[in-house]
Amino acid sequence: MRKIDLNREEQAQAIDLTPMLDVVFILLIFFIVTAAFIKAPGIDVDRTKTITAEASKPGILVAISQNDEIWIDKNQVKDNQVKLQLLRLYTESPKGGLVIQVDEEASVKKIAHVADAAKEIGIDKISVSTLND
Repeated sequence: MRKIDLNREEQAQAIDLTPMLDVVFILLIFFIVTAAFIKAPGIDVDRTKTITAEASKPGILVAISQNDEIWIDKNQVKDNQVKLQLLRLYTESPKGGLVIQVDEEASVKKIAHVADAAKEIGIDKISVSTLND
């Protein structure tokens, strides 16, 4: 009779891990879903080095290559399509700002073109990505 009582005590002291596993899987799904919201511009650029800079959280990334090609969401975009592509991405994530990744050899004219298109559609937080020393 005493042996049965010991088994019941051992079962009562066992920790049920099922709720913890549920929480872990929910967190995993959350991180996978939210990671898909950050869209890369499509190319790597050699950014200009600066002495002072402020970090910002991008909502939209735009890259301008050394050949003055504009890349948005892994696609090369023509000058007349920039505003439309920015509007599409801005409607998907209106809280984030615009970060322009510019190659050292790119022209200022392209940066101004992208920034002007962003201002026209209502993006207020516009920054240029640089390298810190």
